[in-house]
Amino acid sequence: MLKVLFLVLISASVVSAQVDNSIVPGVGRTSWAPGVRGGIPARPVVCATLQAAALGNGAVDASGAIQAAIAACPSGQTVAFSAGTFLVNNYVLLNKDITLRGAGPDATRLVKSNGARRFVAAALDNQPLIIVGPARWPKHDPASSVALTADAVQGSTSISVTSAAGFAPGQFVLLDEDDFNTASWQPLPPRLASAPASIWASDRIVFQRHNPPRPWGDDPFPASLTWFSRSGRPLNEIKEIVAVSGNVLTFSTPVHITYTRDKQAQVTRYMPEHTHVRNAGIEDLSLSGGGEGAIRFEAAAYSWVKNVDNALWVGEGISINHSFRVEVRDSALRDGAWPLPGGGGYALSMAWGSSETLIENNTVLNVNKVLVVRSSGAGSVVGYNYMDNGYIITQPDWVEVGLNASHMVGSHHVLFEGNASFNYDADNTHGNAIAMTVFRNHLVGQRRSLTGMVNARGAGLMVGAWWHTFIGNVLGAAGRMAGWIYEDPGDGSLGHTTSRWGSAPTVWKLGYDPGQWDQAPDPKVRATVVREGNFDFLTERVQWEGTPQTLPASLYLTEKPAFFGELRWPWVEPLGDQKVSDLPALLRAATLRPVGPPVAPANVRTP
Repeated sequence: MLKVLFLVLISASVVSAQVDNSIVPGVGRTSWAPGVRGGIPARPVVCATLQAAALGNGAVDASGAIQAAIAACPSGQTVAFSAGTFLVNNYVLLNKDITLRGAGPDATRLVKSNGARRFVAAALDNQPLIIVGPARWPKHDPASSVALTADAVQGSTSISVTSAAGFAPGQFVLLDEDDFNTASWQPLPPRLASAPASIWASDRIVFQRHNPPRPWGDDPFPASLTWFSRSGRPLNEIKEIVAVSGNVLTFSTPVHITYTRDKQAQVTRYMPEHTHVRNAGIEDLSLSGGGEGAIRFEAAAYSWVKNVDNALWVGEGISINHSFRVEVRDSALRDGAWPLPGGGGYALSMAWGSSETLIENNTVLNVNKVLVVRSSGAGSVVGYNYMDNGYIITQPDWVEVGLNASHMVGSHHVLFEGNASFNYDADNTHGNAIAMTVFRNHLVGQRRSLTGMVNARGAGLMVGAWWHTFIGNVLGAAGRMAGWIYEDPGDGSLGHTTSRWGSAPTVWKLGYDPGQWDQAPDPKVRATVVREGNFDFLTERVQWEGTPQTLPASLYLTEKPAFFGELRWPWVEPLGDQKVSDLPALLRAATLRPVGPPVAPANVRTP
């Protein structure tokens, strides 16, 4: 039961390039100004109100009536839902610039009765409830790709291409480079119990491909090269063209990482029938039963989810694909139907180059992975969320990855600010993620209601997680650090004859590979990580590796966000006497309607 206990919220587009982010060094720094530019529009004009009673109040499928109301609604207006239940057994396509608004998540319920079932791997019907975009499966136009004539330099807003024919202001395009065909075999750190090995990597990108092949965990090649990006081009971002002059394209926002001619950098349009949908929103309702996720943004821009309660889905609770400046805020995602690795139990997902997304002031509970970011993320912010109880139903003692922008190769430049979660990590399951910033978060190291502590850590980085910056975080919890160590060196001193890594909970765990415990730490993880001004409850000290300095309030906000009301902001203050105070998203967790215990009954089996 998601109750709005605070003032009407505004978008975090009080963001400005004037924010001082100089505390973030080198390649990790970028401009974070995500989400709907100018704020989510109010849209008071209602073009139609759908009455639950007239549509069967959940007894008959209302999908057709909802789709017809969308088709008839003029741009910039709102389709309203009354209180009650609406059965949505065929997905609704929100393909225009209007808002779908309920009477509140406690009052308006969109349900799919032929979709997800609790603790069952497969949905009865593999469809979401709502797709925001032009189509279910938007595609790039392979004939439109053109090469750059000079590197696209990080921080620049223009690129030069061999031909600008067909490009125009208002288009959204994909900027990428080929890191697979320009990679080579690179030696891995030494191992205790197995022969030396190498991995396929460029200077920034590490693919999950070993030599000799690893009998478990390697991705299938070449098939995996197109899972979430153009083939072999996972380092990417979506840009909005605002001007074309000769063969120069100018973008609305800066390039977040350098793309090079040496790696055949290109820019690509989308198919004409898959033009991005702008300014579409979903507000003030609840959803359950999604069969292939619940809400999917597919080639959407400046679009949003606000004040939505989403439970019981298979796949991703909210997925953001091929999209630009999408905003997910003030919502709850909890109790995914199938909390097991493999794609069926994720709460939030960014993929396919999606960039400058804002995920703010949400509560995420009782899922497998609270967030995955796959070949995407550039310039995005995950801010002031509470994300807890990530778990595996068949291994509840294993502590999953918490806050992260990983789970597929190529993601980069996501800011995590002001969140509460059980850890931060960057997994190497399908390759590496780079250049992330973790600022003023509380990383507790333990989950809300799951006592298992296998691989417990406050902050971890797996192999290939390069150029990560941790500044101003609070790690651990007062009075709950018995048996913890500060950092596992991964040198065998805390392990045994077949492992370099110990079993104790650890504040920091850097450069490890959970698929190869006998492997020494990745030296580039250790060499490129930045740790400054972080406090932990084990040593009860603020740790600096360089010169102590003053911490800015935010790296993307110019003022206190409205949803904090009278609460202290910043709520995480490692340099102060009171290290953490109250986070609105965490306080709201107590108001959520329970679905059931987070762990499955004993008879659950994997498919």
